[in-house]
Amino acid sequence: MLHRILSIEIARVTEAAAIAAARYRGRGDEYRADQVAVDAMRSALNRIEMQGTVVIGEGERDQAPMLFIGEKVGTGEGHKIDIALDPLEGTTLTAKQMPDALSVIAMAEGGSLLHAPDCYMEKIAIGGGFPDGLVDLDLPPQVNIQRLAEAKGVAPSAITACILDRPRHADLIAAVREAGAAIRLITDGDIAGVIHTADPEETGIDLYIGIGGAPEGVLAAAALRCIGGQMQGRLVLRKPEERERAARMGIVDPDQKLTVELMAGGDVMFAATGVTDGSMLPGVRFGRDWITTHTVVMRSATGTVRWIKNRRRAQ
Repeated sequence: MLHRILSIEIARVTEAAAIAAARYRGRGDEYRADQVAVDAMRSALNRIEMQGTVVIGEGERDQAPMLFIGEKVGTGEGHKIDIALDPLEGTTLTAKQMPDALSVIAMAEGGSLLHAPDCYMEKIAIGGGFPDGLVDLDLPPQVNIQRLAEAKGVAPSAITACILDRPRHADLIAAVREAGAAIRLITDGDIAGVIHTADPEETGIDLYIGIGGAPEGVLAAAALRCIGGQMQGRLVLRKPEERERAARMGIVDPDQKLTVELMAGGDVMFAATGVTDGSMLPGVRFGRDWITTHTVVMRSATGTVRWIKNRRRAQ
């Protein structure tokens, strides 16, 4: 079990990264916004008493100067912790000052998080309270929408699917519209897109479907472990070198259909802090004397969700 004090420490980590990145909102510099978020998150992590290992990070060691997969963080004392992170989910959103950029992290007991390579992942997700397997990656979108509509007791026209706006999704978008459902296209930020399915009455999103990043898939699964919901994922490994990298990371069956529990098992904590204003969280506010952040912290073992509005003195 994770120590309860981590629920406070994890919020400090995402808050530090969000504040650093928010200083570069609207400045058109994606690289710099991401780098300062990475630096701030790494510094905050290294102040926590734990033996942390980054299993989902900024890339592999030869591609990322900070927070690479396999990097050790923390003081080196305390529990062994798996860490999945995205210091700035939505670098383009931040550079253009568009909605829904977040700083995101998940922590779990050592060996509990999927060591996913930096590749694509097929994903489908819905909220909680439905029979297991109601939607499935191997079913056509029209069937998944019909099943979900029937379970909700509504017509398919009342279902809204969230999909990343990418050319690769042209056929998927056509199929969803053929089924009669509405679509909310997003430019980036599919972690928030998946999380939104857990509260469709508030967000208006009933289903997330499409291909996005595998690291983001694991982070989204960690959140759903805490708040409830179904998700399936499957790695998209098109090249031999991608399969070899997955094998080196311990992926035995690269074609396996992954559930929430397979991606994020054990006791899981998840935190996200808003960088820009969004439908999930307000962004960082810089005042003359104060900096205000908004963070959500979740834990699977207790099923708790905490919304934290924090003010700190501006320096």
